[in-house]
Amino acid sequence: MSDRPLYEIAAEITADWKPVWFGAVPYVEAMACLTSLDQMYGMEDGRNIVSYFLGNAKLWRGDTARRVKRELRAMLDA
Repeated sequence: MSDRPLYEIAAEITADWKPVWFGAVPYVEAMACLTSLDQMYGMEDGRNIVSYFLGNAKLWRGDTARRVKRELRAMLDA
């Protein structure tokens, strides 16, 4: 499992994915405010936000995308 906070992962996504696809933007913005999957953002917990992001990140490709998506999936599976 990743030890990185979600806000750090969101910063990496924003730095790499130019521009972030509009369908994924709300989830990246939400992750930027969270530390862990257990935290709430509005009515959603971090676990749901990460799941929604992964569902909307299919257009994000490359080495960084593969690594970050794998990291997020591992967090969800833990």
